[in-house]
Amino acid sequence: MESIEDYILRITKLANRNKELNDQLQGLVGRYEIIQKQNEKYLNLLSEYSYEEIEERLRVPSKKRVKRFKMVSVLHATINGFDRIRGNAHSQKLIDALDELYLRFDDIAKKYGVLKVKTIGDTFLFAGGVLEENRTNPIDVVNTALEMQAAANNCLINGDTEPFWQVSIGIHTGPVLGEPTGKKSSPFTLTGESVNIASRMGMACKAGEINISVMTYELIKEFFKVQDNGKMPARYKGLLDMFKVEGILPALSENGEGRLPNRNFNTKYNLIQFMDIQEELLDILEQKLPENLYYHNIKHTIDVVTEVELIGWAEGLSEENILVLKLAALFHDSGHTIDYHDHEMHSAKIARDILKNYNYPKEQIDTVCRLILSTQFPPQPKDILEQVICDSDLDYLGRSDFIPVSNTLYQELKERSMIGTIQEWNHKQLAFIRMHQYHTETARNLREVNKQSQIERLESLLELSERT
Repeated sequence: MESIEDYILRITKLANRNKELNDQLQGLVGRYEIIQKQNEKYLNLLSEYSYEEIEERLRVPSKKRVKRFKMVSVLHATINGFDRIRGNAHSQKLIDALDELYLRFDDIAKKYGVLKVKTIGDTFLFAGGVLEENRTNPIDVVNTALEMQAAANNCLINGDTEPFWQVSIGIHTGPVLGEPTGKKSSPFTLTGESVNIASRMGMACKAGEINISVMTYELIKEFFKVQDNGKMPARYKGLLDMFKVEGILPALSENGEGRLPNRNFNTKYNLIQFMDIQEELLDILEQKLPENLYYHNIKHTIDVVTEVELIGWAEGLSEENILVLKLAALFHDSGHTIDYHDHEMHSAKIARDILKNYNYPKEQIDTVCRLILSTQFPPQPKDILEQVICDSDLDYLGRSDFIPVSNTLYQELKERSMIGTIQEWNHKQLAFIRMHQYHTETARNLREVNKQSQIERLESLLELSERT
């Protein structure tokens, strides 16, 4: 049984504990009252601003916003050899050679438009598709890796036959987040799973090798010689397939050596790059073309790009010829953003200016401009390339939708006071279509029969209008 002394002691402890809790409660009440007063003060200050002004003040400055890149190829490179440098008789020369190799890496990355993101000791992080978002960055980054590998292999000291410094490279392609740094040399800090996977690819490969993920592999396999390189476990991802890049495919490399891209490589590359150029130009056309271009609009441009490819392949033309035809078709009416008359001349200038930014050789740019100018009315093509683009430009003459398409051209000319009545227009169209001949065998087979039916439809329309 509890004694009176124990009972009094227990009651005293409970009383003291109750006093402590009460003191804490009073303290919390006091803090709550202070917070309430601060809250009222801030609400009074906010009441001076409109909702829009508050939203604007809360908006993060554009220079500090995190940017999401949909497709970036991340390159993780590590220099190997430091475990062997101690006691080497040429250690100073090796360090000097390493410094030169670092500079060479920077030059190679700059050549391919690849950004150096981070340097940690002798580990580097590069990224393609950040300085300029594009579809070719996986190819650019693999080319960068191959040249870095070659630079390290050529870094020989005192007649050594084997390179002392070796570079291990891992590459992965995927989305990343870029936080602006405000620095011109390294404008973004990249984060995200793609960066982690690239780093793991680099750490999982042997010295002197290039290891890529399956995502990068799928985007570059038509250009490079690649072999399976096993699997790597990753948290929440299971086993990740890895591939080793051994060089450029022989058919796409100079002398079949697998080191330097040849003309065929560049053509295949440019056919992928065409999608970026098309996206850029269509944005320009959408913003700058006059609204009353009912015929020479974006739809017509896309139609001609599609048609030159169809006719070009059917005529047995090479990939390079298809490329220049698609470029010419893409740009052939872009001059309408400047002037309706002589638009071909303006189109050729626009093409020349934009294609220079994509490092096209002068001879190809000259060919593209020549093909654009060959679409001037009336068409007088002088070779198979000019025949293809001229047939594609006037493809509508032999299509089933000839009449409605023809009416859009009439409406376009009518608003510019370049044509009279619809009956006058139909007479002109009939005279032209009777005289017109498709130049390529493919266009004749596809459109000539239907073109004859369009002549009959025009004749019927004119007869009907004359009777009424």
